[in-house]
Amino acid sequence: MISEDAFGVYVHIPFCESRCDYCAFVTFTDKDEFMAPVARAIVQHLELAKIQGILRPVSSLYFGGGTPSRLPVELLVSILEAVDLAAGAEVSIEMNPEDVDEALISRLLAAGVNRFSFGIQSVVPSVLAALGRKHSSDDLGRIARVMEVLAVENWSVDLIFGAVGESDAQWLHSLDQVMSLPNPPPHLSCYALSPEKGTPLHRDPERHPDDDVLARRYELADEVLTSSAYEFEEISSWAKPGHACKHHELYWTGGEYLGLGPGAHGFLKPKRMVNHATPERYVAALASGEWPIASEEILDEETMLHEALALRLRTAQGVPQAALDDEEILRDLVALSGDRKILTLKGRLLANEVAIRLKAPAHEARED
Repeated sequence: MISEDAFGVYVHIPFCESRCDYCAFVTFTDKDEFMAPVARAIVQHLELAKIQGILRPVSSLYFGGGTPSRLPVELLVSILEAVDLAAGAEVSIEMNPEDVDEALISRLLAAGVNRFSFGIQSVVPSVLAALGRKHSSDDLGRIARVMEVLAVENWSVDLIFGAVGESDAQWLHSLDQVMSLPNPPPHLSCYALSPEKGTPLHRDPERHPDDDVLARRYELADEVLTSSAYEFEEISSWAKPGHACKHHELYWTGGEYLGLGPGAHGFLKPKRMVNHATPERYVAALASGEWPIASEEILDEETMLHEALALRLRTAQGVPQAALDDEEILRDLVALSGDRKILTLKGRLLANEVAIRLKAPAHEARED
C-alpha cells in the first residue's frame, strides 16, 4: 500500500504525430513548435508550486500524454531534473513503440527514469490498422530485447481489446505473444475499447464494441494472466509481485498529486484542478506568473471519502466490509476477504453497479 505521505506529480505531454480516433485525451498534432515553451512552462509551474509551499518530496513522477517520447529527450530531462524526488521514487514514462531504441532508453535511464510503459495495443496487423496505430506488430519483440539488453526490470505493456473485426483468437494471440517473451513485462494493462464522446470512434456506431464481447475478452485476459503468475492489481491492470505501479496506486487510494502541462488534472485536498488545455494558454499563464488553472472544484469531506472508496473498490485491496451492505444483488459481485470486500471477476465487469451502493461514514471509510 502507498504511504500516507505519498505525493505524486503527473506531467502531461500533449504532442502526438497522429491522433488515434479512439483518443479523448488533450493532444495536438499541429503544435510541435510549443514543445520547448511547454517544457519551460512546466518547470515554471513546478517553481511556482514550490514558492506556494504546495510541493513535498515526490514519491511518484509520471510522464503521460499524448506522446511523452516525442518530446526531445533534453526537454524531458530538464523537467525531470526540476522535480524534488523522494528516496526510492518511481519515475515512469509512456512511450510509443516506434520511438524506442537503445540510445533513447539509455539516456532516460541515466536521467532517472526507472519505469517504462509501452502502448503496444495489439500484435495483430489488422487490429492495429483498425485502431489507427502506426507501429509494427514486430515492435513488441524489439522492445523486449532492448529491455533485456539494458537490464530494465520495471516495464509495462498496454493492450486494447474490442477493435472492429478483432476475434477472440486474435485477442488471445496478442496476450500469448506477450506471455511467451523470454522476458515478459512484469506489468500489463488491458483496456476495453471505449467510444468516448467527441471522438471519431464515438461518431461511428458500426465500430462500437459489443458489451458481451468485451466481457468475454476481459475474462480471457484474466485467465491468461493469472495462470502466468500475474496478480490482479486494478480492474484494467495485472502485475507480478513487487511490480505494481506506485503512481497508479496513488490515484486509486485517493492520494494527492500535482498536474503539470496543458490539460493535466491535479488533486490537492480538498481541491481538484484542471490546467488550461491549449499550449498557448498554459504557456501564457505561467509566463505571467499566474497559476495555469482552467477550472477547480472544492470537495467536501463526504465527497472525498466516497470517491476514495470508489477508487479503492477497483483494486485488489477492496473496501472496508462496512462500506457495502450484504445485499442479495451483490452476492456474486463481491467476496469477503478478512475485513475487506473485494470485487469478484464478475464484479469487476459490473464495478459501477457496485460503486453506487457504497456508503462512506467517516469512521468506516478511512484506511487503517
